Amino acid sequence: MNRLAKRFPLIALSAALALALTLAACETPVEVQKFPEITFAHLAPVSLDVAKVEVVARYQPPMKAPNVDHLLPAPPIKVLRRWAADRLKPVGRSGTAQLVIHVASVVETALEQKTGLKATFTKQQAQRYDFLIESSLEVADARRRGRAEARVTRFTTMREDVSLNERDRIWFKEVETMMNDFNAEMEKNIRQYLGAWLK
Repeated sequence: MNRLAKRFPLIALSAALALALTLAACETPVEVQKFPEITFAHLAPVSLDVAKVEVVARYQPPMKAPNVDHLLPAPPIKVLRRWAADRLKPVGRSGTAQLVIHVASVVETALEQKTGLKATFTKQQAQRYDFLIESSLEVADARRRGRAEARVTRFTTMREDVSLNERDRIWFKEVETMMNDFNAEMEKNIRQYLGAWLK
């Protein structure tokens, strides 16, 4: 009896270790996604007759719900800064061009869910995300002032069963598409309203 009693703690310990090793082997770590940086270096720069280009961010991400722009793999405010660095080239001796970021937000809204037996077996759209960019390019020198603006919006919805990785991929694609729209709109307006500063 004494010999069996001494063996029980060892058996229990062995079983616990085996269970822990089995559970550890079953756990699959979540792979951290890496997204490319959204750039515009492949496009010809817009040469402006100014001495410097600045970015002025009047929009400050709230960093709390319902805003989620700070959670995106490519926050719109960051991509707007990159757009200015890649596309706006100062080639003059005086004057300043300022890209003013008024809004660069992404807002999450919970969607109403249907109930009942049919809804139980249906994957529903659970969240809506509204993307908004409002920015202006303001140019000034000793003799004149000018301004071009661009406003771009998009929205998307996501199903209740979307994974975090898939959510991030959708967010990234939406920002990429929105910034391409912004680039086209802003360049068109620069040529229309700031032609006097183009080189």
